[in-house]
Amino acid sequence: MAALRFYLDENIQVVIAEQLKRRGIEAVTVRDLGLLGDDDASHLERAARMGFVLCSHDTDYAQLASSGIEHAGIIIGQQDRHLIGDWVRGLTLYHAVYTAEEMQNRLEFL
Repeated sequence: MAALRFYLDENIQVVIAEQLKRRGIEAVTVRDLGLLGDDDASHLERAARMGFVLCSHDTDYAQLASSGIEHAGIIIGQQDRHLIGDWVRGLTLYHAVYTAEEMQNRLEFL
């Protein structure tokens, strides 16, 4: 069973990926990939191809998921509510509880 890996889109702070990596959790940011400004559908497709759960504040991903697009999982938080620590704790918990297979095509709200 594969462990969860996280793809943080451009509206998620880079420090969250750094904190996850310190905990031994694989995470990549759009900035790491040099893909700032790419569209949501491309990010979702790329994350799925890489086998990474996409993390965002952008609810457009929920609409993409409901349209039937295959993905490796999506986690959405609220920008005005979820701070860095909330994301780090939440993603660490998801990593501890779910496998990559269990997150397949699953939409979760932080």
